[in-house]
This record gives sequence, C-alpha cells and structure tokens, in this order.
Amino acid sequence: MPHDHGPDGHHHHHDHAPHGHGHNHAHGDHLHSHMHEHDAAADLQVLTAQFIDGYVQARDKAAYLKLAGVPFERPAAAGPKALKLIDVELKTEWQVGTASPSFGSRELSYLPFPGQMVTERTNMSLIYVSMDEKSVLDIRDFLSQRKKEIDA
Repeated sequence: MPHDHGPDGHHHHHDHAPHGHGHNHAHGDHLHSHMHEHDAAADLQVLTAQFIDGYVQARDKAAYLKLAGVPFERPAAAGPKALKLIDVELKTEWQVGTASPSFGSRELSYLPFPGQMVTERTNMSLIYVSMDEKSVLDIRDFLSQRKKEIDA
C-alpha cells in the first residue's frame, strides 16, 4: 500500500526491503515515488477519464484540444502535415462479463457479471484524414505520449 514518510516519520535506507516498491520516501526536503507498472496504467486510465469528461463539458471543444496540445495536423505518407483532424469519436461500452482461454481446450471460460459489477467506460479517438489516408489516434496513446514529453 502506498504511504508517505514525512520529516518526523521513520528513516530507512534505500534498499526497499522493509516496504517493497510502490511507496514514497522522504529524503531531505522532497518526496519521490516508486510506482509499479500497474500504477502507471491505472494513472493513465484516470487521466483518460478526466480528459474525456473535460472534453464533454468544454463549451469550446477545439480550444480544449488546442490547450491539451492535440495536433490538428499530423504526418502522413504524403507529407509532414498531410493528415487533418476532422472528427473526435466518443464510444461508450459496458463490460458485462469476462472470458479467458480454458486450460487445455479451445473453449472460453465465461463469467457474466452480476449487475453491480457491470462497468461503463467511454473511449475517445481522434480521426485524421488526407486525400489518400485515414488515421485513428486513441486518446490513451496521445495522453501517454504527452505524459512522457512532460515528464522528460
């Protein structure tokens, strides 16, 4: 479980043996985090949901995209700015069950969810076109790339 060690808390060396990864340490006047990959994926999922909510609520959709750094033109086979952003697609899905391969069989193990476990998610895609090509950019890919640029 992630937790913080403040200036008045306990001190330990940086070997992670007592706590493992996924928690914060106080070293001097700053905190730094050690996150597992699943934490990064969960963070991206939250960021994506918040981005989509903001887009849906924004009065000026184009301004929202510009402020977020969404490119209105992208490289294509025909040139560096051949693809133009023409559509933003929002698609709502509800996960009503799960399926996985059965051991030693070509059958799927299927588990339908009870009503309270059904989850809703909205996906967002940026649709770019040129005279010869169509490209779809999933918002998660865009946000993941932006995060890397900001963190660098």
